[in-house]
Amino acid sequence: MELTRRSFIKKTTAAGSAAIVAPTIIPSKVFGANDRINAAVLGVNGRGKNHITGLMNQKNVQVTILCDPDMNILKERQKSFKKTYNKDVALEQDLRRVMDNKDIDVVSIASPNHWHALSVIWACQAGKDVYVEKPGSHNIWEGRKMVEAAQKYDRIVQHGVQLRSSPAINEAIQLMREGYIGRVYMARGLVFRWRADIGDQGFSPVPEGIDYDLWTGPAPMRPFTKNLVHYNWHWHWDYGNGDVGNQGIHETDLCMWGLDVGFPTKITSMGGKFLWDDCKEVPEVLTSIYKYPDEDKIIQFEVRPWCTNTEEGTTVGNIFYGDKGILVVDGYDKYKTYLGKNRKPGKSGEDGGESGTGMDRGAGGTDGHFANFIDAVRKHDKTILNGPVETAHLSSGLAHLGNIAYRLERVLTFNPSSETFVNDPEADRMLTRNYRGEYVVPNKV
Repeated sequence: MELTRRSFIKKTTAAGSAAIVAPTIIPSKVFGANDRINAAVLGVNGRGKNHITGLMNQKNVQVTILCDPDMNILKERQKSFKKTYNKDVALEQDLRRVMDNKDIDVVSIASPNHWHALSVIWACQAGKDVYVEKPGSHNIWEGRKMVEAAQKYDRIVQHGVQLRSSPAINEAIQLMREGYIGRVYMARGLVFRWRADIGDQGFSPVPEGIDYDLWTGPAPMRPFTKNLVHYNWHWHWDYGNGDVGNQGIHETDLCMWGLDVGFPTKITSMGGKFLWDDCKEVPEVLTSIYKYPDEDKIIQFEVRPWCTNTEEGTTVGNIFYGDKGILVVDGYDKYKTYLGKNRKPGKSGEDGGESGTGMDRGAGGTDGHFANFIDAVRKHDKTILNGPVETAHLSSGLAHLGNIAYRLERVLTFNPSSETFVNDPEADRMLTRNYRGEYVVPNKV
């Protein structure tokens, strides 16, 4: 399993980083097994609640600060934290004060996508280790900067794709590496989610308690609307990346991991809005294809909303195609195989399930992924991370490439070594963005 993970990372460390050499930096703290690790969670409205639980479930880890631009949400979380753990927790609206706090050892980032990379970079510069929710980046350029920061400051950075800590999924990857379904030439990622009409609530005054300038951060400043704060920013290009850059990162990550590939050279994508006359900017339906001519492999990815059929019994997951059979991953922690043209059921596995290996569910999931992160922090050993920063750059970047092809409505040719498009200045401009004021992702981290 370790060789598989390292070979996957090798495909990105060579890309765009020939001059990068990780210096020898003494970590800000060296932790023993009984030393308490103090953590701060950035963004506590949605997924951040799981981050709080995941960290508090770890031995000798204490969440001591909750950070969010919305003081209303912070006060709610503070009350629930006290009720659940019978402990006090400090509140902070500005993440920069969290970075300046020498008592904080690790930060966990569950803020909107447009804040992820800059938060990671600031944390690395402050000598803190980081767990960052998917996607790691809002665009490809800042994903590379995130990798550079982790390397330069010798920090532990874990990407929140918890399926990488699933024993069953690791077993599935190993089966493919061993040739169980033959030569694996194609991966298909599926995101069929129930996404409703969000309407158009128009502009309104910023509610009391929200620091909207901080919420906006690196993105362009737009008039406030409830269609952004707090969840539906996912469906607007300035802040989110659509469902391929939301739920889909789990699947893009697994597609690349399973095929053992990095960035593709050919990308095409097509879709649109077919259901709702609402203010979403991103497509409701999206099909993207990523081709690897040199490796003779291909990735297909599809976002599909509302009423739909399943594929091989799954609506969110992956299907791998080999010349001897297929392997289906359903969700985050189970798989099944079918062999030959007669589709004979083969090996299967599920964390905590009764089929196949019946592995312990506690070893995977969010808690298991945080456990892997904390173990790497204590040992200051990034080689044992299940979802290191390089994989965040790749899996997020694949989603970004598909979105760029969709928005430009043409087939794109990409150079994985330079991480730029081939003779396409218009596409290259979409690899990054104009950053606002004091919230700039630095060119030199």
